[in-house]
Amino acid sequence: MALFDLPLDELRGYRSASAEPEDFDAFWADTLQEARRHELDARFEPVRTPLRTVEQYDVTFAGFGGHPVKGWLTLPAGTDAPLPVVVEFIGYGGGRGLPHTHLLWASAGFAHFVMDTRGQGSAWGGGEMPDPVGSAPAFPGFMTRGVEDPESYYYRRLYTDAVRAVEAARAHPLTDPARTAVVGASQGGGISIAVGGLVPDLAAVAPDVPFLCDFPRATTLTDRDPYREIGRYLKTHRGRTERVMSTLAYFDGVHFAARGRAPALFSVALEDQTCPPSTVYAAFNAWAHEDRTIEVYDFNDHEGGGPYQEEAKLRWLPRHL
Repeated sequence: MALFDLPLDELRGYRSASAEPEDFDAFWADTLQEARRHELDARFEPVRTPLRTVEQYDVTFAGFGGHPVKGWLTLPAGTDAPLPVVVEFIGYGGGRGLPHTHLLWASAGFAHFVMDTRGQGSAWGGGEMPDPVGSAPAFPGFMTRGVEDPESYYYRRLYTDAVRAVEAARAHPLTDPARTAVVGASQGGGISIAVGGLVPDLAAVAPDVPFLCDFPRATTLTDRDPYREIGRYLKTHRGRTERVMSTLAYFDGVHFAARGRAPALFSVALEDQTCPPSTVYAAFNAWAHEDRTIEVYDFNDHEGGGPYQEEAKLRWLPRHL
């Protein structure tokens, strides 16, 4: 696969044409206020495993609409004082899986909280969470569920769950709320950007090859799913492009990035046809905090840096946590 997007010199200066809704802040303030009318009710049930180097908890908390959201909390064994906490969000179609698959961050001395993704988890990983909210007719996948109205769009529920996941992670007595980072790859990276714009007091944000950024360009540049789900929906529902794009603007990582108040480490892969490089740079170049860095993987597709990027984050996060 060859390079297909803008040259690197142009990517470094690229800016999205995505138009920010005038009521963007009010929409999200109202959404989160509505969610917080429900008690967080974060519960941590110990999990018995054969592992000896970590302690793990099955977490349940109230997300959007008060719906129960699941997660795993993993701590280094013997933790007796609050630790910095890394909150992780999962890629498209995946679920939280089994607790022993989440060991990296606890092995590095952090508390680690991974959020399950409502309605997903049957493509890989394995998830347990239904999405209790239905939607109007949608193309298979999650990108077009309720896409003609921001109030009903699937990602309104998911981004709200993610903000509440940070609140749940901070609620445990062995996590330090002042030292909270959010991370994720692909969909998880897009969610981490959204949370970075919605939670004002994070210590660090690390999105890898992030999805859900610069919808106007992404939906017309790549033929790959998940962005292509939107094109297929509009291919059938002719004449609704303006309405759909108006909804997507409320969920575009570019606009959340403009509100990012924490240091950020991004990564991008220049042969990535799932999350095209220009869409990643659109969010990176909009990131508001002056301490922002991007790792570039010039001959990689959507796998991005893989373990090399994990190593980069293991070096970078301790400086901020």
